[in-house]
Amino acid sequence: MKMISAIIKPFKLDEVREALADIGATGVTVTEVRGFGRQKGHTELYRGAEYVVDFLPKLRVDVVLPAVMVEAAIDSIIKAAYTGKIGDGKIFVTPVEQVVRIRTGESGIDAL
Repeated sequence: MKMISAIIKPFKLDEVREALADIGATGVTVTEVRGFGRQKGHTELYRGAEYVVDFLPKLRVDVVLPAVMVEAAIDSIIKAAYTGKIGDGKIFVTPVEQVVRIRTGESGIDAL
């Protein structure tokens, strides 16, 4: 099993969720996060004063899948989250050793 964590622009959430559902991902966790990468934030004008926004609002989408579904999920997320502009995000893939469903006690793939 693998966990895919994708950092995406907030307005792309519905497209990414639908893309993951289309490949058979049964559960997704979404977290509001703030951060910056190469773009290093931006400046904004508020009431005539210019100020720097260092941390930009993003969403983190986490999904745990069987290893055989990882490449399809990555491709789907890339297609759904792509805008072609700086700040489209990143995808991280990490191994998951064990998953346990609290309600039933199921573990492994059955818990997904």
